[in-house]
Amino acid sequence: MAETGEPVAVVLLSGGLDSMVSAALAREQGFALHALTIDYGQRHRRELDAARRIAAELGAARHVELALDLRKFGGSALTDDVDVPKEGVGEAIPVTYVPARNLVFLSLTTAFAESGGARDIFIGVNALDYSGYPDCRPEFITSFAHTASLGTKIGVEDGPIVIHAPLQYMSKADIAREADRLGLDTGMSWSCYDPRADGLPCGACDSCRLRRKGFAEAGLEDGLRYPYDIPPA
Repeated sequence: MAETGEPVAVVLLSGGLDSMVSAALAREQGFALHALTIDYGQRHRRELDAARRIAAELGAARHVELALDLRKFGGSALTDDVDVPKEGVGEAIPVTYVPARNLVFLSLTTAFAESGGARDIFIGVNALDYSGYPDCRPEFITSFAHTASLGTKIGVEDGPIVIHAPLQYMSKADIAREADRLGLDTGMSWSCYDPRADGLPCGACDSCRLRRKGFAEAGLEDGLRYPYDIPPA
């Protein structure tokens, strides 16, 4: 429990739109927020700044930034010297997939939660409008929650670890509407995989395309500014 008497939820906060909405939903449900942000050597470093702003805006009681340099492994366009694809969202798992990222991140989030006596974890994964990453699928989240409950002292003695994935079955348009309902400044978040030299999102990577398409379908304006030379979604 937090000092305020509220139950604590640990939120995996990347700084992206989905993680911001997930964190805001945890707060709306009455949880005190403990946020964990992983600095894994990602090329889109703007996410880290966004995570700090979001944690402060949502009143996180604690925000931990953990360094974990996955560049030493490579194997992804986000952690290696590989071009980020800009041709549009395809059927195959793209090169922007970071090997076992959510498996690793949820393990760390579970350790963070257990150290503070929390059993509730929020993650902003989505299985509808996304790039097909296997570690965003509902069956993975269900399986991990079971494993975490078996492999932790708190899970054995106090009850199961609960992984909340409130955006799991939402489209990007649904997520944009939810951000609007919650009164969030979406311009505080960052989703682009390959920021431009002028500091703007590229507008053409999978993450940018999905985000822009979602706001367009929702009939809402994204608070994040995009380059003028990128065609509308």
